[in-house]
Amino acid sequence: MTRVIHTGDTHLGYQQYHSPDRRRDFLDAFEQVVDDAVTDGVDAVVHAGDLFHDRRPELRDLLGTISVLRELDDAGIPFLAVVGNHESTRGGQWLDLFENLGLAERLGDEPRVVGDTAFYGLDHVPKSKRESLTYDFEPHDCAHAALVGHGLFTPFAHADWETETVLGESNVDFDAFLVGDNHAPGTERVLETWVTYCGSTERASAAEEDARGYNLVTFDGEVDIRRRSLDTRPFVFVSVELADGEGAERVREQVRQRDVTDAVAIVEMTGEGDPVTPASIEEFLTERGALVARVTDRREMATDVEIDVSFADPDDAVRERVSGLGLSAAALDVDETVRASKTADSNVREEVKTRVQSLLDSGDVAAFDPAGSDGDEPASEDGAADAPATNGRTNETAGEEATNTEATETTADEEATDGPTTDEEATAEATNGASDENDQFTMEDF
Repeated sequence: MTRVIHTGDTHLGYQQYHSPDRRRDFLDAFEQVVDDAVTDGVDAVVHAGDLFHDRRPELRDLLGTISVLRELDDAGIPFLAVVGNHESTRGGQWLDLFENLGLAERLGDEPRVVGDTAFYGLDHVPKSKRESLTYDFEPHDCAHAALVGHGLFTPFAHADWETETVLGESNVDFDAFLVGDNHAPGTERVLETWVTYCGSTERASAAEEDARGYNLVTFDGEVDIRRRSLDTRPFVFVSVELADGEGAERVREQVRQRDVTDAVAIVEMTGEGDPVTPASIEEFLTERGALVARVTDRREMATDVEIDVSFADPDDAVRERVSGLGLSAAALDVDETVRASKTADSNVREEVKTRVQSLLDSGDVAAFDPAGSDGDEPASEDGAADAPATNGRTNETAGEEATNTEATETTADEEATDGPTTDEEATAEATNGASDENDQFTMEDF
């Protein structure tokens, strides 16, 4: 018998709503999973990708993760994982660092035997590179086998990766496919294999109203999958439909009926009532003890123009807007450098030159093609060039894809209200057309 915790989408380092407390919440949830693993004495913790929220986690997030992984190591419980789209980089992965420290193991083509079960890994691979994948794995002689992967797989909502292809073309018969990326948990049977999402361990968006948790999976003749919930910070959702003549006081009345102490309070206003200033409701929520207050007015005003005022995370809003512009991978990489990276302002120009020159030197002309120009999916939000297709372990992946390309992480209150800045548009335009046949692209363009 083999018993493991199947978790994923921990998104460590995510300072949601710009709140340091929310950043800590994501680490606390991961620590709960590890505490449960130690208490229950499971045979392994299996992580299905997106350990980090960002492909460039800060030092404090790395140190916090190492501290938690050491608890597992001290208990003799292996941490087995694959790389997700959020944490992937073009070179070595952070998971490789933890493996070198003896705190984790990166799953791939070769079996990692735990008890009587062989575990394999399938890192996230961009859609444009999946056709050339070969699902060839080294054989095993265990009673059971499980594949751990990261992606949006059928038959679940928002899927763009065919589970039948993965399982049908694999040379190994898997009893279970343990997956991450979709933050909603769920289990289905595909080609006699149990396919199960563990869900996220913390709410990465206001759309994730259900309790967070993980799966406890037992291999003992049959596969037994059980859901366990985690004790995470409450999200309080208040929806107020304002009738004619109703306004701010009606909203406050609805808020008073809910306990928002130390919670993330999300208020949405609809209907035909009087104008309400969202900031005044946010202030009221804060006075009542809410950790985070977000108010969205979705009503149509007299101008017949739909007003969608959002005070959600502006970084996510910009990411969503930029990801939908159809920019090339190179352009998105430049945008990330100018707008979102931690590069010092004085070094941005040189960093942009270095990145573009690296693409030119590698001969990766496709990186300058606008997204979708050859039927490919739009490039990832962080702009890294798509990785060469390999089975399982991709040492060079697309970089972090847009935070809000996962449908479970996209909510109406996080929609973009502003486009990219002038600098972003300029840098994106400079790279986006670089693949035209008659263009002579040189570093002087930067």
